[in-house]
Amino acid sequence: MKPIPDFADEAEERAFWEANDSTDYLDWGKARPARLPNLKPTAKTISLRLPIALLERIRIEANRRDVPYQSLIEDWLAEDINRLGR
Repeated sequence: MKPIPDFADEAEERAFWEANDSTDYLDWGKARPARLPNLKPTAKTISLRLPIALLERIRIEANRRDVPYQSLIEDWLAEDINRLGR
């Protein structure tokens, strides 16, 4: 196995793994499942213009479900993308 180099930052590490085969550096036969309960996916803030009436309907539905309206929008978007199967 080749030693994994030290990386200056995440971008350098990403570039390395895009250009190299991990099987040269890791013995995947020894890999074990890992649980990372506190890991949160990276998120990016966006600005989205919605008609006021639509936003109010979303807020009412979120309140009915007792969830934040932004989380409900995110869930709906994820469900639709998953339904597309892409």
